[in-house]
Amino acid sequence: MKTLRTLRPAAVAALALALAAPVSAAHAQSPTDRTVPLAAPVREAAAGVVLPSPGGVAPVGRSTLHLVDRARQDLWVPERPRELMVDMYYPARDAGRTFAPYADPREARLLLEAAGGKDPAAAEKLGATRTHSVTGARPERGRHPLVLLSPGFGAPRFTLTTLAEELASRGYVVALVDHANESSGTVFPGGRVLSCVACEKAETLEDMRKATVNRAQDLSFVIDRLTGPRPVWKHAALIDRKRIGAAGHSLGGAASAAAMARDNRVLAGINMDGTFGDPVPEGGLGKRPFMMLGTDDAIHQPGGGDPTWDTAWRNLDGWKRWLGVAGAHHFSFSDVPVILDQLKMPYPDSQPALPAGRAVDVTRAYVTAFFDLHLRNRPQPLLDGPSPQNPEVRFIQPAR
Repeated sequence: MKTLRTLRPAAVAALALALAAPVSAAHAQSPTDRTVPLAAPVREAAAGVVLPSPGGVAPVGRSTLHLVDRARQDLWVPERPRELMVDMYYPARDAGRTFAPYADPREARLLLEAAGGKDPAAAEKLGATRTHSVTGARPERGRHPLVLLSPGFGAPRFTLTTLAEELASRGYVVALVDHANESSGTVFPGGRVLSCVACEKAETLEDMRKATVNRAQDLSFVIDRLTGPRPVWKHAALIDRKRIGAAGHSLGGAASAAAMARDNRVLAGINMDGTFGDPVPEGGLGKRPFMMLGTDDAIHQPGGGDPTWDTAWRNLDGWKRWLGVAGAHHFSFSDVPVILDQLKMPYPDSQPALPAGRAVDVTRAYVTAFFDLHLRNRPQPLLDGPSPQNPEVRFIQPAR
């Protein structure tokens, strides 16, 4: 499974960092849909991966939307309209007892196959994983800020579940988006499974610029469908339309900036360790706040291997932070460390020094603080400078 982190100056051909091995042609989505059958169980259902519990006080509800933008062709399969699967997380009144699945078993299997995993028991375990969210839970009363989340290139939406649940438990409505033909495998209505056509087709810097802009359009379309005159979500009244933010991992983080550049409804954004495939405009983002949260290594330091971060920092014209997390891996800002550790699977290159649990804690803390400050106007000393509670986090550029 490929996921965009940085376009190293010496090799445009290495435009995507592989999770283990690139998606093979056998797993690439053909222009026609395909159906991936559920695997026959190899033994009794395995206990799933244990996901970190959300830290807020509200129970979390979840529902899923299938959205079709018939005004746009799919970038990767032009004969089809653009399709999205979106998980809606929200603060609920009661917890319930039946927790939603983390991923469809087919999606779990395809993710691990793309990562080079060959153990059917590992795929079964991931497919048996449950979240801390309850399908159809009664929503909490009131109006809440909306945060859109977008995963990395090649990654399915469920790899940002722990962050989505954290935000929802603290009073946010979260739209976690799966972008068609850009993940290892996503199940759509009718049993169709779309896999990563983009992983095979994206070969140049221009391809990734188009992919970033396309995702930005996806995020704006989701906002349209959630806040327009005929919202598609039955709990749309929960959303405060004047408080909308966006964040993402890797390509999803770059898409957050691209969405802000094109859509004034997005008031604040975060890029977690992603190359800005579509550069932040020289004129900035209308003085709206933006945070760059990444690895503290030779890639995402000033003058490092990803020059788009220097350019973005220079062009951002509002409140901004550039934070580096010592010992983090590119995937530390997603659920991947939790998955790999519990399935006893190796990282693609080197084992990060930052443990999976700390990676989750740090990501949740700084993302939540950012949106609490900018969508709720709640002071956040955590964002003013280094914290003894989080020694891994370095303020790479002076706070502004």
